[in-house]
Amino acid sequence: MNLREAVRLVALLNISYFGVEITVGLWIGSVSLFADSIDFLEDAAVNLLILLSIGWSSSRRSTVGIVLAATLIAPCVATLVMAWYKFSVPFAPAPLPMILIGLGALMINLGCAYTLASVRRTGGSLARAAFLATRNDAFANIAIAGAGITTAFMPSAWPDLIVGLGIAFLNAAAVRRVYWAALEERSHVSA
Repeated sequence: MNLREAVRLVALLNISYFGVEITVGLWIGSVSLFADSIDFLEDAAVNLLILLSIGWSSSRRSTVGIVLAATLIAPCVATLVMAWYKFSVPFAPAPLPMILIGLGALMINLGCAYTLASVRRTGGSLARAAFLATRNDAFANIAIAGAGITTAFMPSAWPDLIVGLGIAFLNAAAVRRVYWAALEERSHVSA
């Protein structure tokens, strides 16, 4: 599979699961599913950027990467707003959907990481960042399933809230990674 096919498939998988996860997350009031859905949206945006920028100059790709990083801050803020609401009105989300959707997200992320592994060195700094982000997202998915299991045995809003805030922090770190990958690309152009 070449870079174009790989990032097209990964972008499609990410945007599809974003729709699933945000719908269920809002339905059951889960901060962690909402935060992870935002992560799927970020990953889809990065992979679409890579797809669109194949063949562009490094300078142009880096500029688009910087703009993308700036726009991805808004979903991070939306996650914090949802977490604040959950903190002020704490209720335990339904554990079974959390577990099932978390495990589904894990399968999607492992598939995407496998797909990107073969092309991570051919697509520049953004492709490398996309592979690393997807691989690391699997840990967040395990945490979501764990929060669902914990909530099943001890109904509380806290496991979901803690995992959701952790994922929000990882999403902010992902924005930072995209920004630094774009700057790295720009520095290679000027060198």
